[in-house]
Amino acid sequence: MGKLLAIDGLNIVRRVYEASPEPDSDLKASIALRHAFSSFRNVLEAHAPTHVLAAFDYGGQTWRHALYPRYREHRAPMPSVLREALPEFQERLTRAGVHVAMLPGVEADDVVATCVMRWLQENRGEAIVATTDKDLHALVAHGALVWDHFKNEWHDDAWVRNKFGVAPELLHDLLALMGDATDGVPGVSKIGMKTAARLLNAYGSLDAVMAGAGILMTPLGERLRAEKEILYLSRQLVQLKTDVRLGVTWKMLAYDAT
Repeated sequence: MGKLLAIDGLNIVRRVYEASPEPDSDLKASIALRHAFSSFRNVLEAHAPTHVLAAFDYGGQTWRHALYPRYREHRAPMPSVLREALPEFQERLTRAGVHVAMLPGVEADDVVATCVMRWLQENRGEAIVATTDKDLHALVAHGALVWDHFKNEWHDDAWVRNKFGVAPELLHDLLALMGDATDGVPGVSKIGMKTAARLLNAYGSLDAVMAGAGILMTPLGERLRAEKEILYLSRQLVQLKTDVRLGVTWKMLAYDAT
């Protein structure tokens, strides 16, 4: 059986870059990308995959912006010095045998999710996602494992339940209810993680929450009814797209460490 390693490229690159307190500069970008490449190499050595995909955001508008123009409107753009240095970094990854994917109109999360789901559906073996992104933890529900390179720890079903208070299959319902300020996903006002988890564990799904708590004559019930449209829009925004046309074969993703 094989082992797929799907790497959330910018998750590693930006965290390494932003760990330095130095002001933006070509030198900072160069040093950060050197450390990021070492991080990629360490992840590859630690997991010895048979297949590898490193996904990066293409940039620009995506299908989520088409749904909600305010999506990510408050997220700080990537520093220009880092953006300009990325192509050379990605070429270096390619020379090291890592297939790099960037596709217009979708995010790296969608690319990773599509690749991982196809791999698992074809019963090709283990699937590991190297990321700290909370959205991608929903893939744990389908048999993937998440690896946090920065803490050197596995995130499995038990970890997701402990961290978010719900099973992995309910993670996107949770994020829809509570919103995500980082991505500008609105959610329902005055609902945080604990309340969202309590509702989902009590009712079982977002639709069941709306059918149950959503009809109560309470402030919470009133907010759910009043913000139903934005709630279901939020649910669409946090959903991972798993039908992206990747334009790759498993042979193209085959990795040989030698």
